Amino acid sequence: MPVIEIDASGYDQQLAEKEQRILAQFSRFGVNKLEVFASAPKHYRQRAEFRVWHDGDDLYHIMFDQQSKEKVRVERFDPGAELINELMSAMITELKDNELMRRKLFQIDYLTTLSGNALISLLYHKQLDEQWLQAAQDLQARLQQRFNVELIGRARKQKQVLATDYVIEQLEVNGRTYTYQQVENSFTQPNAKVNESMLAWAQDICAPLSNDLLELYCGNGNFSIALAGSFNRVLATEISKSSVHSAQYNIAANKVENLDIIRMSSEEFTQAMRKERTFTRLGNIDLHSYDCQTILVDPPRAGMDELTCKLTSEYDNIIYISCNPETLERDLEMLTQTHEIARFAIFDQFPYTHHIESGVYLKRK
Repeated sequence: MPVIEIDASGYDQQLAEKEQRILAQFSRFGVNKLEVFASAPKHYRQRAEFRVWHDGDDLYHIMFDQQSKEKVRVERFDPGAELINELMSAMITELKDNELMRRKLFQIDYLTTLSGNALISLLYHKQLDEQWLQAAQDLQARLQQRFNVELIGRARKQKQVLATDYVIEQLEVNGRTYTYQQVENSFTQPNAKVNESMLAWAQDICAPLSNDLLELYCGNGNFSIALAGSFNRVLATEISKSSVHSAQYNIAANKVENLDIIRMSSEEFTQAMRKERTFTRLGNIDLHSYDCQTILVDPPRAGMDELTCKLTSEYDNIIYISCNPETLERDLEMLTQTHEIARFAIFDQFPYTHHIESGVYLKRK
């Protein structure tokens, strides 16, 4: 079937089922009510990846069925943003009869924004030479007659950037526009409208708070930039070098003057805070000059390690953003020994899947 189609009439029911599942899972922590933030029922993903199938002269996008593992031809992709669908059609039209650009092509990745920017990555089982580069520049020029789009070529140990390797997203949160650089092949929230809801929810929590904020696992500054206005100073950490570079770009783009981001893992930061190790990358930042009474953590699916969880419990206010209810439940076992859950939200970042994003606000008992 060439269409990955969504029956939007079932959206409310699938979200209600997630709500009941999360309520049941976390009821033992005293959670009896959730704040629920829905997604658009269609065209909610700003990024998508497809394998490319070659069938004689034919060429098309495919995905693999999760149950049967069979390949599925995709000409329209309902979860993807409208811009992704337009680009998919344009790319097949351009590549189908272009032997140089299609040869050994095995994957196409699309990264788009609400603000209309797009980046397309072409992945190959061949090295990209000058002929490919010229053909790619010609293809990009044709696409740019219709779209605000740029191309990237990837092969083994090779990345060919024609202009830039990022898009610029603009998110509207509580009447203000925030600008974010999002780099190809780096993590960004895939559902931009739900991300706006997450940022607005976090701002609502932080509005009455004061002093300084500490954020661990800050990525490209998604939360720390939007929350900086609620605090005197913000200190944030992130281990990914590309994400830290994006965060610095975003600090400047949003004219945020009270935010410092340091490239450290949560484990390293814990060691630095406990004066167990010294780190030259801290530069002139004096960790102990901050009066952080609030901490925000947004860990990967594995959740927090035990030492970071212990460090987190030492702050009066905790905002925990989670993409994995199982590790969230595990970490709350420790955190609820010293804190109580004041608010619990779910954000439907990934409709029609088992996955759910959660936000928990905890206050010291």
